[in-house]
Amino acid sequence: QIKLLESGGGSVQTGGSLRLSCTTSGYSHNSGCMGWIRQAPGKEREVVAAIDSTGAYSVARALKGRFTISKDDAQTTLYLQMDNLKPEDTGTYYCAAEPASRLMMIQRLPAQGLSWGQGTQVTVSS
Repeated sequence: QIKLLESGGGSVQTGGSLRLSCTTSGYSHNSGCMGWIRQAPGKEREVVAAIDSTGAYSVARALKGRFTISKDDAQTTLYLQMDNLKPEDTGTYYCAAEPASRLMMIQRLPAQGLSWGQGTQVTVSS
């Protein structure tokens, strides 16, 4: 069973930075991909960034230059570095594992086969 636990959320002012972490267990990291998904109040969930087993990664076009996804060498912890945060970045951020496919790499959510963490709240004030 895949278990994901996010941490690092909080409240910052516009222009600030946060680094989210996601510790994983039960996931081999040998296939598929992992990613970060966010949901802003009143909006649909969107894939923020994803990284696959080879280290290849993708970031949503609108967030490039501000958000960076990475993972540690042991591939047990996923990170999301968020810089120059804006109020529109406010939302709940979820870590997700997609072991059997790689749809998050093209910023799409699979209809099934996705494991989620419980989410961490990010609030950016102006």
